[in-house]
Amino acid sequence: MEAKKTPVVGLPRAMLYYRYRTLWHAFFDELGIKTVVSGPTDREILDRGTSLAIDEACLSLKIFLGHAASLVGKCDYILIPRVSNFGRHRNMCTRFEALPDLAKNVFRESGQRFLTYDIDVLQKKNEAAAFQALGQSLGFPARAVRKAYKLAKKAEQAKYKALVREQEQLYKTDGLKILIAAHSYVADDPYIGWTVTSYLKKAGVTPIRADIVDRAGAVGCSPQISPTCKWEMSREIIGSIAMHCDKVDGIILLSAFPCGPDSMVNELISRRVKRVPVLNLVLDSQTGTAGVETRLESFVDIIRFKEGLL
Repeated sequence: MEAKKTPVVGLPRAMLYYRYRTLWHAFFDELGIKTVVSGPTDREILDRGTSLAIDEACLSLKIFLGHAASLVGKCDYILIPRVSNFGRHRNMCTRFEALPDLAKNVFRESGQRFLTYDIDVLQKKNEAAAFQALGQSLGFPARAVRKAYKLAKKAEQAKYKALVREQEQLYKTDGLKILIAAHSYVADDPYIGWTVTSYLKKAGVTPIRADIVDRAGAVGCSPQISPTCKWEMSREIIGSIAMHCDKVDGIILLSAFPCGPDSMVNELISRRVKRVPVLNLVLDSQTGTAGVETRLESFVDIIRFKEGLL
């Protein structure tokens, strides 16, 4: 009898990949499933995604569609989870609910198959149950799937704790420090987010990531700035700012145009946080490197003047 072929799963290097990559890779590795990841974002990926999206789509969604398109035909399945919420007042942006259906519609004539899992704690669908269903849908025994998820979750937690420790040490360094308040899929993206961190480093400034934080602690501190924010990832960033704004010399609110939650949350932060200078920097598909660097240079000069360094 011919052995059953192990599927190859494609992972778009965008959106939730930057939050869950360790979990995804470890889970599929434990099950013996090969994964392929789309390449780093470049102009070609952005242009392809833009051509597939409606004009009103945010820059991050356009990038995601470009990454998904680059995987079509190169794997058996493309993983696109549906993540709705983690409980009451712990919502995700609606784009993360719509992504699986959106991708299936955009690529409906390609013949590409998709994998998804559903996290909706308000409907009693937690992460463990979602991964259990995902693994069993691929034909793996329940026991093997439980073990794979348990080990993958342990690996994810260990990796993330190490990242948090690394970021916390940066608050203790000498020199100017700027907190970058951005979602991981913006800050980690080499085509849009790295432009900011690379410039700051070249300017002798230490960039620190607000999104890499003890998430539970940050959510607990978020009411200091906003007691009503309902978006989980925004609450983490708000809480991180509340925890660390006295330890940095400035804050950059970095977002992708036209992100609905960020347009509200970043305005709120600008109004509530008065102790340090704040720069609201919105990136879109037409944003040039020179324009971004000019605004960053001015912001750093303002901080240095305030600190008496100019």
